[in-house]
Amino acid sequence: MNPRYAQVALRAGHRCEYCHAPEAAFNFPFEIEHIVPISGGGDDAAVNWALACRACNLYKASHVNGSDPESHAAVRLFHPREDQWESHFQIVTESGEIAGRTAIGRATVARLGMNSAAQVAARQQWMRIGLFP
Repeated sequence: MNPRYAQVALRAGHRCEYCHAPEAAFNFPFEIEHIVPISGGGDDAAVNWALACRACNLYKASHVNGSDPESHAAVRLFHPREDQWESHFQIVTESGEIAGRTAIGRATVARLGMNSAAQVAARQQWMRIGLFP
């Protein structure tokens, strides 16, 4: 296990810092990822670490930018240390989708595939049993 896990997971409340998936719904710990990848000039400091579910971490990879589906502009992705989640995203409780409130939110939802059929179905189940939001 990543030696940073305990510190980062506690800070994140054991939720993915991107899609807010509850770690308790999985049978393995979430991953520690670099918000700004080392290869892209990020450093290996606590301020650059985020807790991410496997799906968000795989889709984010080394990306720091995405395309806003509304304006088609290139914008930076959500940054868990600099941005407030609620300012950029909202839960659509009727569908289980995550909607982007801003260009950053919309680009992040698109780049990380937050509304894939599997993720929406899981989110609906988590809402039914009180694990989400």
